[in-house]
Parts: sequence; C-alpha cells; structure tokens
Amino acid sequence: MAFENSDTAQPMAASVKILIAGGFGVGKTTMVGAISEITPLRTEELITELSAGVDDLRGVEGKTTTTVALDFGRITIDQNLVLYLFGTPGQDRFWFLWDELARGALGAVVLADTRRLEGSFAAIDFFERRGVAFTVAVNCFEGAPLYTPVEVRDALDLDERIPVLLCDARDRASCKNVLMTLVEYLIERAASTGAAGARV
Repeated sequence: MAFENSDTAQPMAASVKILIAGGFGVGKTTMVGAISEITPLRTEELITELSAGVDDLRGVEGKTTTTVALDFGRITIDQNLVLYLFGTPGQDRFWFLWDELARGALGAVVLADTRRLEGSFAAIDFFERRGVAFTVAVNCFEGAPLYTPVEVRDALDLDERIPVLLCDARDRASCKNVLMTLVEYLIERAASTGAAGARV
C-alpha cells in the first residue's frame, strides 16, 4: 500500500520485509550483498575451532566466516515498492533468531545448494508451518551437481505452485530475478486468496 506525503504529494513506496534463508553456507550473505543498494549490514564472525563438532562444514570446508545474527539490505524495485532483505543465520545453534526475524515478513527466499540439498528441508518446513510464502532458489556453485528446477522440486517434495529457479547469488541481475519471482508469486497468492474470499 502506498501513502502520500502531504509536503510533496508524492506516493511513498510500499515497504516489504523479505527473508533470505537456507542452510549453512548456501550464499545468503552473498545474495544480500550482491543485490543491496545500500552497504549491507553484516554480523559475520570468524569460524574458529569452537565450531568443530558443532557446525556441519561438509561441502563448505573453505568457509572462514559465518553469520551470527542477520544480514540486512535494501533494494528498490520501482517507485512503488522497496524490499527490505533480512538474511538469516544458517547454523542450527542460531535458529532461535529465526522466529524474531520472521515477524512481519511477507515472503522468503530459500536458497539451496545441490551438494547439500537436505539442508533446505528445515527452512522449507519453517515457512510452511508459519504460512509464509516462499520461493526456492538453487545457488549454482561451481562443481556442484546441476539439476533442473523440476528435479529439485521433486527432491524437495514441493507443491507445484511454489516457484523453483536456478540462480547465481553473486550476480545482481540473477538475484533480482529471484526477488521479482517471489514478488509475483506473492501477488498471485494475494489475488487468489481475495478471489476465494469473494466467492464465500
């Protein structure tokens, strides 16, 4: 919803909170940094020996930092819509923060890594249980097995209406495509919900 500023009589853009979620090391911080039009807020810390036996580093052995609270960025889609992006921490021990981060979120992107696809189930379950609409974006890492969106949908047992697409979390245009797909999905869901309510 847009509001008018009485001083300028210009409509103010609607602001929408979006979560960028997924397992450890799937590229959430990278995605927020690639797409944000402001310098992103990051809460990264070095991975130390204290992580040994606690954090699952399989497939991301070269990772040296981790998000301990959130990433934050902003992207203006057009004069009517601004997305505020909140990247969630991926490690299991920081999952208690997800409930707070999810408050007020209109939708989410679940980033997936085909080398560790099972790491996506927890995020998908989190949003399904809370009724938060989401898309799944497969971050195509170099050397990772490449699967089609249909194959990923089947592996994750997703409803056919949930968008699944391939992306490069380092590339701004690719990230924007993911977010636009999510926005379109949110609009479609709102329209279908409104139409169903009108028939009751």
